[in-house]
Amino acid sequence: MDKTTFLQTGQRVITREAEALTLLAGSLDGDFAAAVAMILKAPGRIILSGMGKSGHIARKIAATLASTGTPAHFVHPAEASHGDLGMLTRGDVALLLSNSGETPELADLIAYTRRFSIPLIGVAGRPGSTLLRESDVSILLPPAPEACETGIVPTTSTTMTLALGDALAIALMEHRRFTPEHFRDFHPGGKLGARLAKVADLMHGPDELPVVTIDTKMSDALLTMSQKTFGVVGVANAAGRLVGIVTDGDLRRHMRGLLEHTAGEVMTRDPLTIAPDALAEEALALMNARKVTCLFAVAPDGDGQAQGIIHIHDCLRAGVA
Repeated sequence: MDKTTFLQTGQRVITREAEALTLLAGSLDGDFAAAVAMILKAPGRIILSGMGKSGHIARKIAATLASTGTPAHFVHPAEASHGDLGMLTRGDVALLLSNSGETPELADLIAYTRRFSIPLIGVAGRPGSTLLRESDVSILLPPAPEACETGIVPTTSTTMTLALGDALAIALMEHRRFTPEHFRDFHPGGKLGARLAKVADLMHGPDELPVVTIDTKMSDALLTMSQKTFGVVGVANAAGRLVGIVTDGDLRRHMRGLLEHTAGEVMTRDPLTIAPDALAEEALALMNARKVTCLFAVAPDGDGQAQGIIHIHDCLRAGVA
């Protein structure tokens, strides 16, 4: 086994595909912009289709579009000819992929879009091909050799098509000002969902809040602190506004005659808080930076009342770290 040859082959493949992506970036023109504008105007969904390797790329592009705020789904061209054409309706935009531009399985889809005046975006690597001729917007992939020496295995062409799909998705996403909070709505699970979780998703609600009033005796405040198990107790004024917090440090500083004091006398004023709609990742970073283990959640535009409390362990259990 010649490991050097294996390494050289791998490097050659990646270099060829990287060069093709550079070509693709330089070839984008008004047709790309027209495709983005067409999709933005569409009241319906983006219907993607392709056969073989192009079909796999189309599925991925559909998933990327759907997860970034552009409703999209994949229709298999063979199934389309047996009833699934009904998934494509007026108001939708068809985005068809074919390296040759002559894929026979796409013929019925192309004809259907022309018959019912459904906007069609075609992506192909052959100028003058049927798909590009029939499309309302044609995106021609630049000529670039496939990564294999025989030039027959779809590699460079599929890489360019995939990158083109990403470019469309990001252009649409940025125009719509799609935020991480929007993204999280489509990705509630896994590590990504954890990173995009909000404080409100992880915090303990009003029933679990360790909060006492300013004039609460420290004996009762200590009881609340022990029962709620967060190691702190918040202090609210007569209007319910969070004005202070009692921590272990405060207890140590007032050890002598502690039970003779009220919570308002022992508390640290103006406690560090976090907004309920802030990312949990932000709360974790704040706790680490300030060397605290929990934060009260207070809406910045509210009445100052604590709406919840989040502990560093809540973030760790959710996989935010």
